[in-house]
Amino acid sequence: MKIGILSRNPRLYSTKRLVQAAEERGHEAQVVDVLKCFMNITSNRPTVHSKVQGKVRQLEFDAVIPRIGASVTAYGTAVLRQFEVGGVYSVNESIAITRSRDKLRAHQLLARKGVGMPITSYAHSVEATDELIESVGGAPLIVKVIESTHGNGVVLAETNKAAESLINAFRSLNADFLVQEFIKEAGGSDIRCFVVGDKVIAAMQRSAKEGEFRSNLHRGGSAQVIKLKPEERALAVRAAKVMGLDVAGVDLIRSAHGPLVIEVNSSPGLEGIEKATGKDVAGSIIQFIEKDSLKGPNKPKGRG
Repeated sequence: MKIGILSRNPRLYSTKRLVQAAEERGHEAQVVDVLKCFMNITSNRPTVHSKVQGKVRQLEFDAVIPRIGASVTAYGTAVLRQFEVGGVYSVNESIAITRSRDKLRAHQLLARKGVGMPITSYAHSVEATDELIESVGGAPLIVKVIESTHGNGVVLAETNKAAESLINAFRSLNADFLVQEFIKEAGGSDIRCFVVGDKVIAAMQRSAKEGEFRSNLHRGGSAQVIKLKPEERALAVRAAKVMGLDVAGVDLIRSAHGPLVIEVNSSPGLEGIEKATGKDVAGSIIQFIEKDSLKGPNKPKGRG
């Protein structure tokens, strides 16, 4: 197969591993920077073009793997959508990526399907600040920008006064945000479940460094392999399916009333999970594409 990996940086660990895994299985892999692509939008022969080695060429693939960063979601998903219009298989569809990137929309979809999450509220009116804080059980609580990655834009408010100041500060910046209950018993740890198809193929527990509540590895957190409970495995797969994602990083926390989903990531990194578990996650993604792409062009998955 000819596989296109939509990534802005060919030197990233995840990108290099996907290229390696594809080539080891006899496929041809090409890394494509979505921002260097342009599209010919026509009903007869929709195409995507890019400048390769100084020449403009039409990009023709049997399958694509989107590794689209949050900062280029709009144009990246437009390029991916153009491939989809042309009948190219994508392991994650453009609509599923945009669902997961909008944290408010993602929470609404998960809630509609009864997926367990921390209590989460959203508001725009300045007059609703006190009610917003009260709705999640008061401080300590989390204030989270709708479009955040690697723990950026996620802040812990330890008192109601601090929460009020944070909320008003975000509003003054016209930033959309969520307010979420803080699960103290999680102890600064969460679980990253790597879902491919209908299986969790690898899982690791991430623990925050001392003095930090965010467990992201980009924030200095540590990771170790963990044995999932059956209900955690089932919850991770279900959350990915609600988003319509076939490859996803589903983040869970263990609470006093069972596992809860805190985020579904459409472009999960491979480095942390492969090094923590020793599993060939990149190879599993390529194997899934080999089987799933035979079913024909993508059909819409998930809802909303």
